[in-house]
Amino acid sequence: MILLQMLIAIATGAANPFQSGTNAELNKELGQPIWACVAVYAIGLVGMLAIALVIREPIPAMGKLGGTKTWAWAGGLISIAPTMAGLMLAQKMGSGIFTGVSITAALVTSVVLDHFGLVGLERHPATIVRIAGCGLMVSGVWLVAKS
Repeated sequence: MILLQMLIAIATGAANPFQSGTNAELNKELGQPIWACVAVYAIGLVGMLAIALVIREPIPAMGKLGGTKTWAWAGGLISIAPTMAGLMLAQKMGSGIFTGVSITAALVTSVVLDHFGLVGLERHPATIVRIAGCGLMVSGVWLVAKS
């Protein structure tokens, strides 16, 4: 099971530069980043609705929707920032640098969130090895950016 989870995580990580690249091209073609972002989310919504119909997942009960922590709904709003950044910066910075910086920032933030058990995550201590891993990521991005 862990192997399948790792393969899915690898596939989604590999999809990141493709997503940034396609979003950046859409922005270049439209020339309006806000509307490019709206298009990205509209297409994503249609895709998710199609998946929900195919797998026949029922709509959550209203009680579950109303009982959800308020902050748990913020993910959709938060996702706007990386989507906008990708569509406006990936082509300018280059996919390697943009993706490297984004993933490194995500890793460092994840270690902090894990350490403190924030936003509903289980606690995983920020050991010296995990911190060193973050430092290696920063070094790796610096090397990619220098060339």
